[in-house]
Amino acid sequence: MSTRNASLSLRVLARLLDYPTDDLRSNLSELRAALDEEGALSAGRRAELGRLMDEIRRKDQLDVEASYVDLFDRGRATSLHLFEHVHGDSRERGQAMVDLQQTYAQGGLYFADRELPDYLPAVLEFASTQPPEQARALLGEIAHIINALFAALEKRRSHYAAAMGALLDLAGEKATPLVLPQEPTLDEAWVEPDPFGGCSIDGQSKPDQPQPIHFVRHSASLTSGAAK
Repeated sequence: MSTRNASLSLRVLARLLDYPTDDLRSNLSELRAALDEEGALSAGRRAELGRLMDEIRRKDQLDVEASYVDLFDRGRATSLHLFEHVHGDSRERGQAMVDLQQTYAQGGLYFADRELPDYLPAVLEFASTQPPEQARALLGEIAHIINALFAALEKRRSHYAAAMGALLDLAGEKATPLVLPQEPTLDEAWVEPDPFGGCSIDGQSKPDQPQPIHFVRHSASLTSGAAK
């Protein structure tokens, strides 16, 4: 049985996880309609995403923006930059960025200089352009990171957890409970690492297993490299 096309749902999730501009608020009805039209997600999951949209719509714009920054930009546990969860600030992160950007370029997706290719909404935009089987395989490669994000957002009782749950559904994965470590303070989280400290494993659900560091196109499929 072929995997169901979820390109519209992936684009909606990419938009919901991006910075909540006023433009997003004005298009929430269209985003909700797109999810319902495609039907790639269950009715229950769409209802959860609807509650996230209602929260974004209901709050004052400045409060929505401030909440987003507090949630996603003030620590690694909920960072939407995927390589933060795999490499931290180690030297491997730079090469992984280059490799991922090359993969995007091969698929016709290009970035402005200020944008980072490991930003989850960008990954989802790319996945939405791929055939269903390849999109699902790509989500499967990052499912352990998405699961860690799901657990961290659930811990904060954030409606954004619904977006991570939806991505796990599209990857064909189930959310699994994680025992999250005590989060460091903001200063501790962004302290400069030991120059030869190697890769960070903070936030990974499988720190003892090889983790994807970049996506490389091989013929018609996407495969991941493994941490050395």
